[in-house]
Amino acid sequence: MINKLTQRFGTLSLTLFIISIAIIWHVPTHVDAQSNQNGIISSITSTPIQFDKKVFSWTDRVNITIYAPDFNSDPNLIDTIGDTQDDKISVCTTGHCIPYRLVETGVNTGIFSGYVDLTGDPSQKGSVGIDGNGENPSGIMSTCNTICGPTDGMLPSTGNDGISVSFEYSRDQTVTGSALIRWHLGEIQWLQQDYPSNGQGVLQIVDPDMSLSPDTISKFDTSVWSDSDLSGIKLTMIETSAGSGIFQGTVDFTTQYPSSGNRLHVSDGDTVTGEYIDRTLPPPHASTDQTQLFATTTVGEILPPLERVPASNARIIDSTGKTLHKISVDQQIQIVSDVTNKVDKDQAFAYLVQIQDSNGITLSLSWITGSLLPNQNMSLSQSWMPKSPGTYTAQIFVWQGVTEPNALSPPLTIQITAS
Repeated sequence: MINKLTQRFGTLSLTLFIISIAIIWHVPTHVDAQSNQNGIISSITSTPIQFDKKVFSWTDRVNITIYAPDFNSDPNLIDTIGDTQDDKISVCTTGHCIPYRLVETGVNTGIFSGYVDLTGDPSQKGSVGIDGNGENPSGIMSTCNTICGPTDGMLPSTGNDGISVSFEYSRDQTVTGSALIRWHLGEIQWLQQDYPSNGQGVLQIVDPDMSLSPDTISKFDTSVWSDSDLSGIKLTMIETSAGSGIFQGTVDFTTQYPSSGNRLHVSDGDTVTGEYIDRTLPPPHASTDQTQLFATTTVGEILPPLERVPASNARIIDSTGKTLHKISVDQQIQIVSDVTNKVDKDQAFAYLVQIQDSNGITLSLSWITGSLLPNQNMSLSQSWMPKSPGTYTAQIFVWQGVTEPNALSPPLTIQITAS
């Protein structure tokens, strides 16, 4: 190589050329990858080996770029590096290495690029696979005919690994670059907060670890269910494009038919839940660990909670149903109001009546529980007897349950005067 350089540059030019090499490779400054008018890199880099990401998944495509303007040996041709003992390139994951070549991005650029595909390690998840049904990456490694590249390299990798590239730009000088390989924590969401009860909903799961090849579209099944069908369906999640790591599945909601395929039976007001079991968790999790992730949406007409079972017409009656305007001490009375189920499904409720004296001290708290059919009206009551003269306040509450104090109606208040 030295003889070739002497022939090309002459002794003085060669000396200046070697000094240039020292400057290019050893001055720790930033490269902005811009070229001068002749197409040669005009800025200097602290790390001439660059990757397109800082962290890769175990089945990612790794794009590699090396800034090497001094290896632009012919300004009229597209050059390569990695073909000879003077410019060797190795690409490695833990326990696996392949010799590699990169190709100049254009005539006279001095920038060399290529990519390697990571192929995972099927032994990490074993027979259960990443989807629980035996699906696994290939774990293939390239068999190079002397040298691979620039686009046919394949390397196995784990979910807690790294990739490194070494470039020998002279017999005693080597530069290296490296990046992390890690599993990711998945994300799950519905693309809308609510959907029509006979419409379609889209569930999205983002997890690069489930994309098993950058050139093919991956898919897997996940579980979706509703309040009306707790068994639910298995929904096929399909990658939006090869290597994207973004998966979507469409659910057809129906109030008339049973669940089947991607059709899910629902009722108005149902909560629909999508589940994702992530079996490829980042450190410090073990490779055998897994976690459940959930996302919910609602279907049908959605009423605000306080409008679902509104109470009205609070009144005081006697045992015959007659409205009372005067109340005596030790007289049994009924505190009554009317409630209506406004949702299009059965609604459980608790009807509570609290009595307080003029000082705000609670004297009585009683309740009844039940369930209302869709659009059903009902008059509910609780009895009470004043023990002494005075002014009392009755508060009426309609909740989802005695132990579930989710209000289904605004509270009502009525004054009681006993003499």
